[in-house]
Amino acid sequence: MIAMANQVLGMWEKFRVMPGGTRAFSVAFTWKAPYFRSIRPRFVHVSPNYASLVLPKRRAVQNHIGTVHAIAVCNGLEAAMGALAEATVPSGKRWLPKGMEVAYLAKSTSDLTCSAETDPDAWTAGPDVPVRVKATREDGTVVVEGTINLWVTDKR
Repeated sequence: MIAMANQVLGMWEKFRVMPGGTRAFSVAFTWKAPYFRSIRPRFVHVSPNYASLVLPKRRAVQNHIGTVHAIAVCNGLEAAMGALAEATVPSGKRWLPKGMEVAYLAKSTSDLTCSAETDPDAWTAGPDVPVRVKATREDGTVVVEGTINLWVTDKR
């Protein structure tokens, strides 16, 4: 059973219907997880088994050739995965990232949509939960895709 009363999903449901609410949620999310502030994510969707955000292309996240730096993209993918995991993790369970495998497929030349997705059955199948992640340019080109593996255990 999914813990629908969890803090992240509850906040998303409350804020998303308000004017400026998705922006307020995004700021609050990075307040709880300050590492993500550097990319300034703008969450678009948070629900059990799916989350997405926009990673704006701006000077602070660009590399020497003017594209979004690979590590900034991975940061966006991890933020989307974290929101998904918090919105999905079953009651009485906790999650930890176990590893990330990504492939860089094209240049990140625009704002990116970073998304994370899981299969509902994965959360009850065992301790390992694969989360599919991808980053897509504004023109629809997938620039990075991969998997972030989670380790899901009982809470103490």
